[in-house]
Amino acid sequence: MNLDNLRNEIDSLDSEIVRLLNERINVVLKIGEAKKKDGAEIYVPSREREVFDKIQKLNTGPLPEESAHAIYREIMSAALAMEAEMKIAYLGPEATFTHQAARNKFGASVDYVPSSTIGEVFDRVQNRTVDYGVVPIENSTEGAVTHTFDQFASTPLKICAEIYLPISLTLLSKQARDEVTQIFSKQEAFGQCRSWLRTHMPNATLSPVESTAHAVQLALETPGSAAIASAMASDMYKIEVLATNIQDIQGNTTRFLVIGQKYGAATGTDKTSIVFGVKHKVGALYDALSVFKADQINMTKIESRPSKNKAWEYYFFVDIDGHAGDEKVARALEDLQEHCTLMTILGSYPKAEV
Repeated sequence: MNLDNLRNEIDSLDSEIVRLLNERINVVLKIGEAKKKDGAEIYVPSREREVFDKIQKLNTGPLPEESAHAIYREIMSAALAMEAEMKIAYLGPEATFTHQAARNKFGASVDYVPSSTIGEVFDRVQNRTVDYGVVPIENSTEGAVTHTFDQFASTPLKICAEIYLPISLTLLSKQARDEVTQIFSKQEAFGQCRSWLRTHMPNATLSPVESTAHAVQLALETPGSAAIASAMASDMYKIEVLATNIQDIQGNTTRFLVIGQKYGAATGTDKTSIVFGVKHKVGALYDALSVFKADQINMTKIESRPSKNKAWEYYFFVDIDGHAGDEKVARALEDLQEHCTLMTILGSYPKAEV
């Protein structure tokens, strides 16, 4: 076939794709009406996982798996936006890593609401001015984001999903590198590229701020300064890249959580997060955690935080494999309550790919 014939074939296929996409949206709108009638959640992580798994099996190539996933991410984003005027709060401003994680999860079609603090994200979701929130919970290099854990100790909100985002840090500035005397970024970002800064920018003053995007704004306004942020921030704020991949550990990854009013159904590959407190007695924590060993449940994380109700009293945040509705998980959680002064299921949600 000549080039014109091949282009005509493409045009014909595009017409069919657009027709089928609109057919799909018509069905989506009917599903949306049914959800509203039943009071069901618009975003259903278990169904999302089911669709992506199905597309992976159906795709026999040559379209790469990552491309098929990205295409359907945007198809599903458009569907969510049409089912409801969905709003997602995130730790802002624009171009933070949390913003990037939120867009990776929900696509380009929904509305994003930047929030100045993690607490504000929780407040927006709890007050229902947005549908969901996205917050960081831990980094593979620097560990826990304690502000997020503290919010979970005092909120009825649930974890609906998780997101893993590889973090690539970039030095951005209007100045040449040898003119930079001050660098703005989040404290966690400084920690993730500590060795690089010591080697390449030993005389620069490090000034922590609340977000990497705010750091870029300050770098644009402050003579002799730079920011450590994402490459996405470079494009959005039109600022030069002085150095790329400056994080000390390649493979540095941050885990984010999607928070909402409810958590969803089991998918067969799930994780459950809980928070609990134990009595002040010898072996109390050991006794509590032993319920997971008894039911052969893998515990993937444990973090302690001060309760803030009483000095030297702590809450323990734990992630385990499985869904709270699974028989053995439900049994273990029931046994756990016997050892606890309090115990709350923060959510059960599909495991994300790291």
